[in-house]
Amino acid sequence: MTAPANSEPRDVEFRAPGSAQHTPLHLLTRGRQLAPPVRIVHIGLGAFHRSHQAWFTHHATDAAEWGIAAFTGRRPGAAHTLAMQDGLFTLVVRGPEGDRFEILKCITEAHSGADTHRLDELLAAPTTAVVTLTITEAAYQADDPDSPLARLVGGLAARRASSAGPLAVVSCDNVASNGDVTRDAVLRIAEAWDTTTKNGPLAPWIRDNVSFVNTSVDRITPRTTDADIAEVQSRCGYQDRAVVVAEPFANWILSGDFPAGRPAWEAAGAQFVDGIEPFENRKLWLLNGAHSLLAYAGSLRGHSTVSDALADPLCRNAVEAFWDEAQRHLTASELDIPSYRASLLNRFSNPRITHYLEQISADGTTKLRMRAVPVLAAERRAGRSGLAAAVMLAAWVDFVSANSSFQDPMREQILAALALEGRERTSSLLALLDPLLAEDEDLTYRVDSLLGSFAPN
Repeated sequence: MTAPANSEPRDVEFRAPGSAQHTPLHLLTRGRQLAPPVRIVHIGLGAFHRSHQAWFTHHATDAAEWGIAAFTGRRPGAAHTLAMQDGLFTLVVRGPEGDRFEILKCITEAHSGADTHRLDELLAAPTTAVVTLTITEAAYQADDPDSPLARLVGGLAARRASSAGPLAVVSCDNVASNGDVTRDAVLRIAEAWDTTTKNGPLAPWIRDNVSFVNTSVDRITPRTTDADIAEVQSRCGYQDRAVVVAEPFANWILSGDFPAGRPAWEAAGAQFVDGIEPFENRKLWLLNGAHSLLAYAGSLRGHSTVSDALADPLCRNAVEAFWDEAQRHLTASELDIPSYRASLLNRFSNPRITHYLEQISADGTTKLRMRAVPVLAAERRAGRSGLAAAVMLAAWVDFVSANSSFQDPMREQILAALALEGRERTSSLLALLDPLLAEDEDLTYRVDSLLGSFAPN
């Protein structure tokens, strides 16, 4: 099935009078309707969740039946702000020709991720049918008791104890086979707990009662700025401290079972398919891969946003070359790669979406493992050099070498590798992405020879 070219929001449902410019959003809308009952629990409350899964839920034909209880991942700030606004927030859809505003009302509760008592209560409720996740790629490797997945396992233990029945867990992170990865991580944590679980092993119950849905998610959602908040107050006539900005395009592809039901997300353009991998690879390699390449190459060239980096011919040519390599391994006709590439160029070039390269550049070891390494491996298996993918790896090596403030879950290992010299340094950095890369002397030599490709003029 081919993804729709675009899914656009409707116009704002409530426009306050100009005299109400200093009135908080929730006071202007309070009493208009009851909040929907909680049937979805979300872990990882942030801007992307609100622009994507919350938007699709708000536009489901049965939205009045599907409220979301959202929990933050690491910091409680977003929950505090949303709770003060009764879960309401404004989505600003920023197209090339102007902005559109919409108040979304599907978040019924907002909590700090540390509130595991409420999380357990909600997951133990038979009315809860779906858990969605946006916890970042790196979180799927974390097993500590305070990690989002450990909290989820605790909630699943509470659900088993209450005999609340099956439910679906839906990962919405940019991880290949994200549903399968989530299942494996959850079971790994549950099996570690099983020796201390008073009600007997938890992992077998999870295998029998929890489905893990694979997804591909897509909507560019930059950080909200003070200027965005001020614009909503000026244009809409109310105060909203939880504004979210997104591009017009929105896409969600899902594959898996929902044993306790789900919203009619297809009414908002979501697609349900038998196999997710081709769509997932299209997005991970073409969109996310290009984003990573632009983040590293563009930063080295002195750019700060995606649109600025793409306007640089050196960066643009590198993206096109990487897409050419990736396209050779995206052969299903329903993917319509030429149209998808053209759409990405239009989206990336939108000058009104200020998508900062600094935001994209974080967690490179996790992201490149899924965005660049598979394309490089596929090219080399086919007897080709994988030059364009190697260029991306070289740009990352240059980036971490030049930016001491980089963020990465393997920061200490990267710093240790950077202390080495010459090709040993390059090989040690590549090993953090995939040990097999470091064993390939020809590849190490090639990446080493590409260092400095994006030096500023």
